[in-house]
Amino acid sequence: MFWSSAGGPPESCAKTAAGFGARTVLVERARTGGDCLWTGCVPSKTLLSAAKHAATARALTGQSPEFKEVRERIFAAINTIEPVDSREALEEAGVHVIKGTLTFRAPGVAEVDGEQIRFRQSLIATGGAPVTTGIPGLDPDFVVTTDTVWELEALPIRLAILGGGPVACELGQAFARLGSQVTMVVRSRILPKEDPAAAQLVRKALERDGVRLLEHTAIEKVAGTDAGSRIRLGNGTTVEADTVLLAIGRSPRTACLGLERVGVDLDGGGHIVTDARMMTTNPLIWAAGDVTANPQFTHLAGVHASVAAANAVLGLKRRISATVPRVTYTSPEVAAVGLTTAEAGLAHRARTVQHTHVDRAVTEDNTDGFTRLIVDRRGKILGGTIVGPRAGESLTELTLAVQNGMTTSDIAGTTHPYPTYSDGVWNAAVADVRERLASPLVRRAMTGLVWFRRRWLDRPGSHRMDR
Repeated sequence: MFWSSAGGPPESCAKTAAGFGARTVLVERARTGGDCLWTGCVPSKTLLSAAKHAATARALTGQSPEFKEVRERIFAAINTIEPVDSREALEEAGVHVIKGTLTFRAPGVAEVDGEQIRFRQSLIATGGAPVTTGIPGLDPDFVVTTDTVWELEALPIRLAILGGGPVACELGQAFARLGSQVTMVVRSRILPKEDPAAAQLVRKALERDGVRLLEHTAIEKVAGTDAGSRIRLGNGTTVEADTVLLAIGRSPRTACLGLERVGVDLDGGGHIVTDARMMTTNPLIWAAGDVTANPQFTHLAGVHASVAAANAVLGLKRRISATVPRVTYTSPEVAAVGLTTAEAGLAHRARTVQHTHVDRAVTEDNTDGFTRLIVDRRGKILGGTIVGPRAGESLTELTLAVQNGMTTSDIAGTTHPYPTYSDGVWNAAVADVRERLASPLVRRAMTGLVWFRRRWLDRPGSHRMDR
């Protein structure tokens, strides 16, 4: 078994493949652990946590931590987690790790820095890289990407972020809370894939933290200045910045792999084409993660790599699930899964609970949020959106409900701990059940049942006790 890796999920799946008894080689051109550990999830969530504490400290004492302390905290988190996916841990699990750059030469044959490797099955998980092209005039000396922003040694004074997706919003809020003057230039609106009401709550939060938002704004060109960059916008205005952060998407790392030699097709965006089993157009080669056209989430890449590993090594035909949860870790968090808006004409409906009616949110004095379920006419849960603290944790129950075709009656009939933020899901489910019970047909049926029950208890010889 052979794995071409540039991300965290392949490490765990390489261990799994070795555990199945397959001779497993993992080729890594940089460092094990991948984007999530070094430039993605771990550093970004640590930065968000540090920024939240900084905002609290500034409100209470008027002082904020030095950026050096923030960087030290980020590196400490990375160093704590890194041993799990280290080369030593992989080799202890039976995985042979080779550092180098791989190219496919022929079916069943690959080459790593001049050394030939033969394989029976292969998984490609080379990930993606930040898009850096398409904006004329950018000076590399004043530009960072979502991969290189962690190399900054000083807090940017004036930070311009190009992009409005989840990563752009997270980093924009974090740097603003740390003290940067942040301007976000967004081609459409922030969080374009999320419920507009959810995006509006995040928009207000960003503005409260001092972020200047320029939505529906095109970039005409960028010019260098002595202090950084001058961004000229389509409306004629300019934005001055000493640092520009590009957060305009990622492109798959497929160049120079030699995929054409082994019959692996790419789509129009350069992603590897896979089926529902994560098999490519070559039945001996599999792919997972950002190198495919699937949504770019670490948790999804891990699941897909696991499916591919089981199918490749054991000959199974497992298929990937279409239920994909996602979370934007701003304050407030935005978590969503499945269908997030009711589609007209399909008898879908939305059940929304504002967090002013979630007791935990009231006790925390943090009621800017909502929970919205999308259900069909029978009460089957099709998806939803949660906005508020710990929305990602609350989403877990909703994800399980969507995955298993559960109804609002299933949720309403399950005892939930009180008070928690997940009460939003339970309250929305209860509201849906109550409305269905209030329909004329159900009310007539209930009335008939009550009448029959009363007659049964009042019959001669019954054991009903009068009180």
